[in-house]
Amino acid sequence: MPDMPAVSLTERRKNETRLDIARTAAALFVADGLRATRAEDIARSAGVAPRTFYRYFPTKEESVAPLFAAGAQQWAEAVRRAPADLSVPDALRHAVRDALAVDTERAAESLAWVRALLRMSAESPALRAVWADACHASEQTLLAVLAERAGGGTSAGSSPERPPEPPLELRLAAGVASVAVRVAVETWAAGDVSPEAPAGPAGLAERCLAALETFPWP
Repeated sequence: MPDMPAVSLTERRKNETRLDIARTAAALFVADGLRATRAEDIARSAGVAPRTFYRYFPTKEESVAPLFAAGAQQWAEAVRRAPADLSVPDALRHAVRDALAVDTERAAESLAWVRALLRMSAESPALRAVWADACHASEQTLLAVLAERAGGGTSAGSSPERPPEPPLELRLAAGVASVAVRVAVETWAAGDVSPEAPAGPAGLAERCLAALETFPWP
């Protein structure tokens, strides 16, 4: 499989700043409430100027987008790392066990924040929109990874200037798998089960994916 493109030092620092702000925002939302927390409060707690905050995020709700994106990226990378001889459904199940494992304090903290944020989103259309955008982006990332595993499939109308479009079957597979994991995470977040439990996000994601065994995976 092709290597990921190198990320410049400047871009890595920007990504670290974005994630630092996101973690600060999530902590403040949990501690003080979404409505009571201002963008300026997040900036001050994160140690950046308000103008820096707004350079990265147009609204306070969007400041937690990197937390959602990090989880999605972790899953996509786990699919990419899955043994090449695994079928698509087996690679996906292998990946959710890896990506949603609560094996570090940071992983447990991130899942706790995701649970809290998803609960807040029930009363915040803006936060729901951030989650929806993250889920859509996750699906596109997964689609690219599945296309790599399939050998970079081609479609009619592609050209050197226009990258080949993944076939319909891969698009459908990425969409179905993404919905399965989203439903699992949202279901877990709505309850009080420990993330390490069999009914935690990893366990529920495996159950959702297993329920799709009759799906015609590519």
